[in-house]
Amino acid sequence: MGLLCQRVDRSEIKPGDHIYTWRGVFTYSHHGIFVGGSKVVHFTPERNAIGNLSTDAVADSDWRMSVSSSCPIFPDCGFRQTNSGVVLSCLDCFLGKGSLYLFEYGVTPSVFCAKVRGGTCTTAQSDLPETVIHRAMYLLQNGFGNYDVFQNNCEDFALYCKTGLLIVEMGVGRSGQASSVIGAPLAALLSSPLKLLMPSPVGVATVTAGMYCMSRYATDIGVRSDVIKVAVEDLAVNLGWAGSAEEEVAEEETSGELIVM
Repeated sequence: MGLLCQRVDRSEIKPGDHIYTWRGVFTYSHHGIFVGGSKVVHFTPERNAIGNLSTDAVADSDWRMSVSSSCPIFPDCGFRQTNSGVVLSCLDCFLGKGSLYLFEYGVTPSVFCAKVRGGTCTTAQSDLPETVIHRAMYLLQNGFGNYDVFQNNCEDFALYCKTGLLIVEMGVGRSGQASSVIGAPLAALLSSPLKLLMPSPVGVATVTAGMYCMSRYATDIGVRSDVIKVAVEDLAVNLGWAGSAEEEVAEEETSGELIVM
């Protein structure tokens, strides 16, 4: 168990594991579910939405692999359904030039807070590997909604596959990376008035670090009270994706009728 993150060899991972790799010189990480056979299911921005992506959305995922697959080993590498951001890739293409890391589940609060970087572990318990793989493969066929760097990103996808937990009212998603991005500036802001009370820079830094850890821990999916267990087959209904799809179909039918008339 590493202090910052847990680097592993390929021989150490098992089907159903939540894996990730760092990109951009440890600037951000990309997450997925290892389903066996050197294959990974992961979540990226949609292929046909790349032109409208924000800079953050592009940075959060190796979206370039979604444009086309030139994998010489696995013909199905890069498979995805139309208008879906869930992709099946081989492990080599998923990692790119990065190393392999294992996301940790069921860690203690002390271990969680000791991890300086978010997006490496959670206090939540993982479900059985066969359940995790079932969720990942189901979402490969049915999608995981619209990609959002703060509310619905690759880490959110992997966390849901592992736990089946869904936040009732989505503000910041399940992602530890997103919580860290928001938590660090918030901790600095809240600790600013303490500079007037604490002449020592060390004291201010200690309090700021404590607030940062507390903000990360409070948003961890393992301790939040606003999460529910949702079956993958009911996910679209709970998030309103089914309703949106029906509305789009209705709009298309209406447009067709208007054209005929």
